[in-house]
Amino acid sequence: MRTTGPPRTARPLTTTLAALALAATGTLTVHTAPAQAAACNGYVGLTFDDGPSGNTPALLGALQRNGLRATMFNEGRYADAYPAQVKAQVAAGMWVGNHSYTHPHLPQLGQSQIDSEISRTQQAIAVAGGGTPKLLRPPYGETNSTVKTVEAKYGLTEIIWDVDSQDWNGASTDAIVQAAGRLTNGQIILMHDWAANTLAAIPRIAQGLAAHGLCAGAISPQTGRAVAP
Repeated sequence: MRTTGPPRTARPLTTTLAALALAATGTLTVHTAPAQAAACNGYVGLTFDDGPSGNTPALLGALQRNGLRATMFNEGRYADAYPAQVKAQVAAGMWVGNHSYTHPHLPQLGQSQIDSEISRTQQAIAVAGGGTPKLLRPPYGETNSTVKTVEAKYGLTEIIWDVDSQDWNGASTDAIVQAAGRLTNGQIILMHDWAANTLAAIPRIAQGLAAHGLCAGAISPQTGRAVAP
């Protein structure tokens, strides 16, 4: 109901009838409001590892233009190097997670080294304006009981993935789009901040998700699954 602005005047009946007649003969175009966007029938987790970097602004721009949100698993060393990009991630509506400080094979390290990798990244992201992460993606998806012990110390939920885009392995834009097309409700896909083919795939990923009634969601620290933001 209209509540502001000048009152509308009633359209004379003759004017209304004339307009309808013109519309029927095709000499008047009647514009109708666009159909309401379809509701989300499920949510998926788009994730980007290894940022932030000089590539981050282009990635964020592509995501925003296509109405997508994602979780950015940042390395601590890059959060220290590119703090403005961490802020930009948050400003663009993204979520920020921990991806270790130097991207080592965590299970090959001792507990104190693992602790350093994780704790320094928590601090680097927080200082850069990304908040205190609640999610951690271990590099290479490698984990063990010691890694899990340290994660628990910092209240972090470990997030691996359901679908690997293979963008780190030179996958083509078509292949990345096809990988995203395999996502189902609650699932998570692995992608990377630096991959040019992934950047090119984003508009088509958005189109594919919409065609399946899926929306890009957050990742729940409670379940580790994609949920409504």
